[in-house]
Formats: sequence, C-alpha cells, structure tokens
Amino acid sequence: MTKKLSLTERAYRQLRDDLLTCRLVPGAKINIKDITETQGFSLGAVREALSRLTSEGFVTQDDARGFRVTPISIGDLTDLVRVRSDIEGQCLRRAIEKGGLDWEASIVSAAHKLGKTPTRDPREAARLNEDYADAHAAFHHALVAACDSPWLLKMRDWLYAQSERYRYLTVPLAHGDRDLVHEHAQIVDAALARDADRAEALLTDHLMATARLLIDPQNARGGTDIEWAAGADRAL
Repeated sequence: MTKKLSLTERAYRQLRDDLLTCRLVPGAKINIKDITETQGFSLGAVREALSRLTSEGFVTQDDARGFRVTPISIGDLTDLVRVRSDIEGQCLRRAIEKGGLDWEASIVSAAHKLGKTPTRDPREAARLNEDYADAHAAFHHALVAACDSPWLLKMRDWLYAQSERYRYLTVPLAHGDRDLVHEHAQIVDAALARDADRAEALLTDHLMATARLLIDPQNARGGTDIEWAAGADRAL
C-alpha cells in the first residue's frame, strides 16, 4: 500500500516543482496566502515546506516572515556548471571503475528511454516535457549510480537539482541544431568502454552546451538570454 503523504510533504513537492520549472519566477516574492488559497495547503504546511526549500537553496528569507525565490544569474550559472562538472565527473569516474554488468545495463536502458521521449511538452512547445525531465534525471543518475562515495552522490544530486531551474529555461532558446541523443550516446559509449577521461570530457561538454544557450550573447533577445527566459512567464 502506498504511504499517504503528509500535507507538508505535499506542499514541499508542489513548491519544489514550481521552483524547478520556474513557474515561481526567480527573484520574485512568494505570496504564501495565494499558495494556501489556490493549492489548498495550510499556512503551517507551506511555511514548513518553504523553510526546507530555503535550506536547499531554492528559496531565501526576504524578511522575518517573508520568502523570495532565489535569483538566477549568469555568474551563478557559470559557477554552478563548473562545480557540477567537477563533482559529477568524479562520480562518473568512480562508477566506471566500480560498475558491473547491472550498471552497464541500467545505463543502456535509461539512454534508450530518454532517446524515445519527446523533449518538448506536446501541449505547449515552449515548455519542457515532464516525462523527458524524469527520463533525463534517470539517465544522469544511472551514469553515476555505481559510484562508491555517498557524499559525492549527495553533492551531485543537490547540484543536479540546482541546475534544473536553468535547464528548464533553455527550452524556448533551443533551435533544433543540437543532437542530444548523439551527445548522450557518446557518453554511454565512453562509459561502457571504461574510458574515464573521454567520458568525463564528454559529460563536461554536454553540461556546458546547455549552459551556453543562456550565456551566449548571440542568442540574446533584448538583453541576456537568462533575463529573457526568466522574465514574467514569457518563457514558461
């Protein structure tokens, strides 16, 4: 029997999803009253959920009683991608060293599912398909699952979640000239070949390619891409 989630846990999951997908706009003040009225959560449940999200870095305390969505910036994105590349690269190296046949099979399976899942929401092309987001997370998790360091994996999971806010914003900026299936396949091939140097380099290139959609000024539309994509629900 599936365990029933507490009201606080439900509020946490809903708010976290809204933060990751930027439905709660970066930098915006969070209106707790509106959330309780529209989502049906109690005031206490929402406050507890926001406190937890503050500890995870998605929310900041605006004043003694208020909360604000953590802002995004090119500087933050650049630093985040560098650190994530370092940590996830270490996880991947250790997974390649320690992983067995089950690890290899899980990577191949996750890559196959990811490649067969549409990137964009079929109902709204400017939005990321939630099924793709789940498959993408499963793929990156499968790559590092054999890593034997729980602390590295915890840090990697946290950095992945922080990166998701930025990745959701790249969807309206992607113009179809990037072959994600090929990028993922190259990483898989290198991992299965136990070529840790190549696998880590390909992973870093993969992460940086996503970040460049927001960083590259050639894509800017009246300001930096990150400003355009995050602005007032124009992108999401």
